[in-house]
Amino acid sequence: MKLIIINGPNLNLLGKREPDIYGRQRFEDYFLRLQEEFSRISLHYFQSNHEGAIIDKLHEVGFSYDGIILNAGAYTHTSVAIADAIAAIETPAIEVHISNVYGREEFRHHSYLSPYCRGVIVGLGLKGYELAIRFFLG
Repeated sequence: MKLIIINGPNLNLLGKREPDIYGRQRFEDYFLRLQEEFSRISLHYFQSNHEGAIIDKLHEVGFSYDGIILNAGAYTHTSVAIADAIAAIETPAIEVHISNVYGREEFRHHSYLSPYCRGVIVGLGLKGYELAIRFFLG
């Protein structure tokens, strides 16, 4: 099985950025733990602050991977282009958000991506990524 986690803007700052919302753990450290825990699968990671790079990665993996775990950050609430990319590919995606976006600012309550994703995991911290992996493993 081949899965990829794609993180969007500002998620490269996990561990430093608003730790009361996002926690103190760096994503790179968490990802190493996920790779150890799920060593029987091919687990990849990509992060970009640029919308076009995220779209390019979705196009690259969207016909050959078994699953995409996508936290598009603020692009979730603004990017029709990323939504179109998800709709255009064959690989199923799970939308993940570390914080409870429904308990935050009103603009975060809408996702352009959700209609094209297999499911959404919201507000469970980094654990949401692990749960998405477990979903794909069945």
